[in-house]
Amino acid sequence: MSCVHYRFQSRLTYDSLQFEGLNISAGELKRQIMRSKRLKFCQLKISNAQTDEEYTDDALIPKNTSVIIRRIPAAGLKSSNRRFVGHQAGRWREPSPRADPSLLSLEQLLKTENLAEAKASEEDKLKAVMYQSSLCYYSSRAAAPRRTSACGRAQGFPAASCWRWTTQTERES
Repeated sequence: MSCVHYRFQSRLTYDSLQFEGLNISAGELKRQIMRSKRLKFCQLKISNAQTDEEYTDDALIPKNTSVIIRRIPAAGLKSSNRRFVGHQAGRWREPSPRADPSLLSLEQLLKTENLAEAKASEEDKLKAVMYQSSLCYYSSRAAAPRRTSACGRAQGFPAASCWRWTTQTERES
């Protein structure tokens, strides 16, 4: 049995793929890697690890070759490489000028209770939802009353002197 050693660009270790014969086509190698790694909705680019030569689907890859695999989003799909950038509590960028003056501004929208029926852009509604949900979380944590134990300490991990088991004789007396 012959094999090809492959690794994804983001990984450090090589995996091996066994096949029959002296070489394997790049297209067949892609199909077997996608099947073994259970990849969907992406395309693979295969290049030689030593020479950085990129293989086409009909190219033959000799046995015992080391290759590097790169994942590429499938044609027609958008990349999900965007990250949500959080905000500081209470601070938003100034709203962009609107074409329709009847829409609520972001400041007015932050004070609105029913955002579903408010006349505003979807982007501003989402910002208001994120702001209101985080404000509720932060304000409830700051204003929560602290519970104390019998000895006056805040509850959490109790000290041995505060929390002790009562014995049978103490309960009877």
